[in-house]
Amino acid sequence: MAQPPAPDLTSLDARAREIFREIVESYLTTGEPVGSRTLSKLGGMGLSAASIRNTMADLASLGLLQAPHAMAGRLPTQVGLRFFVDSLLQLGDVPPDEKREIEARIAQAGSNPQDVLGAASDLLSGLAGGAGLVVTPQRDAPVRHAEIVGIGPGQALLVLVFEDNQIENRVITTPPEMPPGALAEAANYLNARFKGRTLNEARVAAAEALQRDRAELDAAAAKLVESGLVEWSGEDPMLGRSLIVRGRGNLLKDQQAIADLERARQLFDDLEKTRELIQVLDLAKSAETVRVFIGSENPLFSLSGSSLIVAPYMNAERKVVGALGVIGPTRLNYARVIPVVDYTARVVGRVLDGRGGER
Repeated sequence: MAQPPAPDLTSLDARAREIFREIVESYLTTGEPVGSRTLSKLGGMGLSAASIRNTMADLASLGLLQAPHAMAGRLPTQVGLRFFVDSLLQLGDVPPDEKREIEARIAQAGSNPQDVLGAASDLLSGLAGGAGLVVTPQRDAPVRHAEIVGIGPGQALLVLVFEDNQIENRVITTPPEMPPGALAEAANYLNARFKGRTLNEARVAAAEALQRDRAELDAAAAKLVESGLVEWSGEDPMLGRSLIVRGRGNLLKDQQAIADLERARQLFDDLEKTRELIQVLDLAKSAETVRVFIGSENPLFSLSGSSLIVAPYMNAERKVVGALGVIGPTRLNYARVIPVVDYTARVVGRVLDGRGGER
């Protein structure tokens, strides 16, 4: 069901904004409903419980607050959280020690893109307390050379060398009872037809060529070629990219954050929908900054009650090449996590593009 739009900031007076901010910040810290008596005891507010209660009723009528139980205090609704993030959230900078940690951890990963992105996903999981998500870049450089090497019964290593001097490899499954020479035949087939093409171009050409050439290529080698090209890109062959998810266990540490094990199970199911999740992360490409998706704002997370904070990472030409982010409960510490995700994306972009510690 579609959520009603959040009210405009001008529709709230200073008192209402202050009470609403206190309720949301308390909820993000504790996960518990906040009552009027609790708010009236806060220093500096100077309002009676009755006055606060009336304002809370007004905020509820605007769709910003809800009461989980008849006698409980108030919690922000999804609309309320969106309003808070868009209108009232005050973002700070990433602390210097965390900046140094982010830069050091990613630099330690070396120059291999997969290692760098894996380190970024681990890092985000640890710093943000949710699951770290990274979508790897599409490989745009053409293939220079391909090799297929047998490494054991039913397995082979596909090695691709690209024109930008990057080398990537993947273990693939080989057909049973593969005849002698099938690996070399498959590698020759790849090099003869797909050298100088990107992986996406090769994938499209492979589908067309295999239809034409299957009769002339040994059946086992053809299956191997198809496996190598289709399975090569990782989790999602249709999109040509893979998804790195680290820190799923963090989503179960705080039962108040997830509410119950069934909700957590639903969240884990969401994380398995790689194609859809990559598409969610790709929404970051429509902006050059961090985007925040709360609860059912994206259908993928409509049941698990989760928030996604995602940012693009770019090359030196400011072209978006991938995305990274954090998924966690809707009561994520947005003020802390948003700057961390943004800074990590900038560091990852610099490292992958060979710019190292430039600012």
